[in-house]
Amino acid sequence: MTVQQEIQQELACAFAPQLLEVVNESHQHSVPANSETHFKVVLVSERFEGQRKVARHQQVYAVLADQLAGPVHALALHTYTGAEWQARQQAAPASPACHGGSNAAQG
Repeated sequence: MTVQQEIQQELACAFAPQLLEVVNESHQHSVPANSETHFKVVLVSERFEGQRKVARHQQVYAVLADQLAGPVHALALHTYTGAEWQARQQAAPASPACHGGSNAAQG
């Protein structure tokens, strides 16, 4: 099972999401080819109702503790309730370009 699949499985079990997108963005960073180190997660769940963003993120970090202690270096989290997702017109922010590592020397 890939790291991406592990993340999807763990989050699906923990949050019963209306929407779950796990995108491997490692190729946008200074890492070896086929790495699984940088991910973007869009998670829409009613379990976030009444919670601030930091509490939502803490819950996700707790569920993904093994992955964060191991192969995952960066995790961009976009967590919403169903109503918030609808208000955003079902669109998460785009990820910024990487400026770290050897990419900084190229720019």
